[in-house]
Amino acid sequence: MPGYKSLVTALLIAALGLPALAQETRSYTDDSGRVVDIPADPQRIVSLHDVSLTLPLLELGVIPVGSHGRTTAQGEPFIRSSAVLTGIDFNNSTIEFVGNLPADVEAIAALEPDLILTTPWQTAPVDQLATIAPTIVLDSAVRNEFAMHDVLADITGTQDRLAILKTRYDGQIAQIKRLIDTGDIRVNVIQGVDGQLAVWRTYGALGKVLRDAGFTFPARVDAIEEGQFERLSAEALPEMDADFIFVTYRTDTLETPADAIAHLEAVMPGFCDFLFACRNNQMILIPREEASAASYYGLGALAYMTISHISGRNFERKAD
Repeated sequence: MPGYKSLVTALLIAALGLPALAQETRSYTDDSGRVVDIPADPQRIVSLHDVSLTLPLLELGVIPVGSHGRTTAQGEPFIRSSAVLTGIDFNNSTIEFVGNLPADVEAIAALEPDLILTTPWQTAPVDQLATIAPTIVLDSAVRNEFAMHDVLADITGTQDRLAILKTRYDGQIAQIKRLIDTGDIRVNVIQGVDGQLAVWRTYGALGKVLRDAGFTFPARVDAIEEGQFERLSAEALPEMDADFIFVTYRTDTLETPADAIAHLEAVMPGFCDFLFACRNNQMILIPREEASAASYYGLGALAYMTISHISGRNFERKAD
């Protein structure tokens, strides 16, 4: 009964839009330019992007009451990347699944949030969400992905926790630099997508580790604007070559290393013959969840992976 459902939604929004308890607030200008009064100490957050918002909240020690998520082929909801990066998912926490795209406004309203965090990617209307609770738009395209931790730490008062995460990461980068002459090693991250090469200037967490540690990249990759990527034809393969090449595969959809290879074969059959790193067994295949998500745990795992694959190893160097 569409009419009845709309009425229930309207009543929920109207009821929850009335302030039940006085709460200290502060003014916040979000990434869409909206000025919103938000709780100074939010206790019931609904997060409407699993990787960009929920994951960093969990790393900061904040458990939202509800979150956007994905569903498996069997219809089971999950928070993308969270199980392997935080150990927390819908099935072992108090976090309620509020849908994917668009998020379920009725489910959000029923949780009685005091703050809703959303992104430009989420299609649930901001004006409708704002009738439930103060709603702010946070855009990972405006700020680099790891800057989202800083924003969320400020909103939730968890700056001390973030300082610990940053100190640990600084130590991990220092360890890479101590063990590897990174400035003398060229690396790259590539991915086969729909018959083309996808190449980022800085590929998520993996790219951050590699660049912060001081590795060099092919000139064609350095020419890409920060925060952007390009899709290239097979003819660009030689320009993508390096001493070590990293290739990712999507574990949340049950891909394996063989799938990553198949995606590159779709770009160019026999692609390995055209890449020095591949011919010399210096192409490293790793799960995309750890490699791409903005996660401090992921940064640590990638730092260790980099050391384990490159430090103390005799390897071939690509001639310029």
